Amino acid sequence: MFSKDEWTQLEFLKNKRDLEKNGVKVVLIDTILKPIENVETMVYNPPLMEQLPINSVFVFYCDTGKTTKERLEYYKKKFPNHRCVSLKGGRGYFRPNLQIFEKSDKNE
Repeated sequence: MFSKDEWTQLEFLKNKRDLEKNGVKVVLIDTILKPIENVETMVYNPPLMEQLPINSVFVFYCDTGKTTKERLEYYKKKFPNHRCVSLKGGRGYFRPNLQIFEKSDKNE
């Protein structure tokens, strides 16, 4: 899960679901002041971000994903008590209606 510095939207949704089941907070960080529809985001604000629980996961996004990928080492140094990942493709490739569903034993 943390072997890569970038997560696709599908990886983000799956990892968020799995990590939050284990009590780890995953936050989508808006670095461009353009929130993504249908998803909870937090504007990049270091003092507020530092107040989140240790080991929270920050998933940074911009318009294309290139800038946040380039700045990822800076974010990792700035937030050493948190995991930092870039959203691949950024806001431009995010599909607001994409969802993942749990398999139900009844549907098999």
